[in-house]
Amino acid sequence: MEIPETRYARSGDVSIAYQILGDGPYDLVRIPPFVYHVELAWQIPSLAAFNRRLASLGRLITFDKRGTGMSDRVSGAPSLEVRMDDVRAVMDATRSEQAALLGVSEGGAMSILFAATYPDRVWALVLDGASPRSLWAPDYPWGVSEDEWLRSIEKRGRLWGTPEYVASTVEALASSASAEDKAALGLMIRQSASPGAAVALSRMNMLIDVRQVLPSVRVPTLVVNRVDDSLGVVAGSRYIAERIPGARHLELPGSDHAEFVGDCGPFLAELERFLAEAWESRWRDSGEHERVLATVLFTDIVASTAKAAKLGDARWRELVQAHHGLIRRELQRHRGNEIDTAGDGFFASFGGPARAIRCACAISEGVRELGLEIRAGLHTGECERIDQKVGGIAVNIGARVAAEARPGEVLVSSTVKDLVAGSGIVFRERGVAERKGVPGEWRLFAVEQAGPS
Repeated sequence: MEIPETRYARSGDVSIAYQILGDGPYDLVRIPPFVYHVELAWQIPSLAAFNRRLASLGRLITFDKRGTGMSDRVSGAPSLEVRMDDVRAVMDATRSEQAALLGVSEGGAMSILFAATYPDRVWALVLDGASPRSLWAPDYPWGVSEDEWLRSIEKRGRLWGTPEYVASTVEALASSASAEDKAALGLMIRQSASPGAAVALSRMNMLIDVRQVLPSVRVPTLVVNRVDDSLGVVAGSRYIAERIPGARHLELPGSDHAEFVGDCGPFLAELERFLAEAWESRWRDSGEHERVLATVLFTDIVASTAKAAKLGDARWRELVQAHHGLIRRELQRHRGNEIDTAGDGFFASFGGPARAIRCACAISEGVRELGLEIRAGLHTGECERIDQKVGGIAVNIGARVAAEARPGEVLVSSTVKDLVAGSGIVFRERGVAERKGVPGEWRLFAVEQAGPS
């Protein structure tokens, strides 16, 4: 196979570099790790051979995430939601209606979120060396402490690109690789991102937590790791495999984190079997998925009864119509779906939590010009599709979050907060609330700053 031509997909106003190799029966989209370079990857002999093997199974689509490789440089780091938009842009540009995702290392978290949010576009999910979270937590003891992570970020920014730092990074990723592989891998790492981009990506990755999303993944899933990889990767992969319904878990010998180094035969053989089975079952399971991951938004006007009594029926009706028009314009602008209205309240759903938050904040600001104040609540969870609408426990939780909101406040659950790392949205902790009919407690956060759109 020849080295494929690099092309570009437009995602908003950003160009995403991608390549296509092979012409098999199905599409396989490789979600890149921390950094990647679609052209320099071909200078790494073992990675080039690995990609060619993948392309023998189906049509392989690789790309550079925004801010890295040959894709446009951007300010800061893209959130998972923005990166999902980039994947959809690449799939649209390559006319890939549905694909299997191969989420590599850091690319695993976004792959999980994509598969849960857009199940109609994913027929299989493969996670290699992935973790759902980076930081330590009482219920996730394998993570790294925040202080340790921040020290590593400071070191990365200070030493990124130096021969010594690159060599140590390569050794951590691929200790058993050949000297030729190591030299080419070091070159790709160094030329895939600037020190500032590496720091921004690291800060975003530090805050990612997709644990609450795992039960919402409903596509066939294969989780792979090497048994002597770092504790965070081994324990993280096991955690993922235990919580994605029906996931298959494969642990391979070795300590290399890079999937293309060492004995790749067992992995590739299992991957081929898994994809063949999932591709065949795709035809049996074809049809619209009944459950999807969505962010739900509830709003209502503060003190509406008193306001209506003061204004009178005619004036109040005009004001409510203006309120409804404003909300519908913001929903359209932020790609939200109106589900229902009841009196002065709105219920909407979104494919991404950051867009939902920014929509809620825009609505809150906009209605002030009408002399109104709203409260808004958001939650992200698995929803059931029912006659073009959504329902289920996630919807109930969203409504309860909205009920806790103060006048003028946009309040979100901890799940929403965990999924918008890198978005620039700033939160203030609002404590813990119990949810009637829902096990456990929920941490709530008020939006202080919506950040750039």
